[in-house]
Amino acid sequence: MLASDSTRPRLTCYVDTPGPSHGERVELSARVLANWVAKAANMLQDDLDAAPATTVGLDLPAHWRAFYWALATWSVGATLVVGPDASTADVVVTMDHRLADRVAQEAGLAVLVTLPMLARASLDTAADVVDEARELATHGDVFAPWEEADARSVAFHDRSGTEAYADVVVSQPDWGSSPRVRVPDRLGPALRAALSAWAADGSVVLVIEPDGDQSARLASEGVTLDLS
Repeated sequence: MLASDSTRPRLTCYVDTPGPSHGERVELSARVLANWVAKAANMLQDDLDAAPATTVGLDLPAHWRAFYWALATWSVGATLVVGPDASTADVVVTMDHRLADRVAQEAGLAVLVTLPMLARASLDTAADVVDEARELATHGDVFAPWEEADARSVAFHDRSGTEAYADVVVSQPDWGSSPRVRVPDRLGPALRAALSAWAADGSVVLVIEPDGDQSARLASEGVTLDLS
């Protein structure tokens, strides 16, 4: 995507969920998305010792922040875990303060994520929990993995099953070239759909907890395929 068109929007996220993020529209180009991914991957590798064979549990909703954490996990060659097993992974990335504290108390590694776009620090972080809002910006904008994952290694595990690195990106020829795909607001299916769209030089739109008819919004975004 960087080589094809680094400035074109690749991930657009609308937050209709009640709360501090309500009404946010976040749009990331390939260049900006790659920057977020590099910072998160550097945090995983440098601070949390993530590498091939490490499991990274993503205890987050379908959200633009979850996308860059997933891509960062794959950048270091680790195994992404989504769903009920996420809380028992080697590294747990969560927005749940209680889960983060419990993981830290059990000598595990936890990253606490605050979802709003302008979050700068959590107000309630245990000493052994990594505060993403405070720490992520300190990491580098370029990432180089210490070790590449084997194609047969597990890349993704969730309720739908397990895929190796060689199989995690699925081509969808029927979607056409450069599709603009609305992905489901469930994390596992959203990530799988996004990988297929990006592999076709496309982009994705995510609407979190949509409120009412989305047809006008999707038309304005130029969505060519609605998978919701």
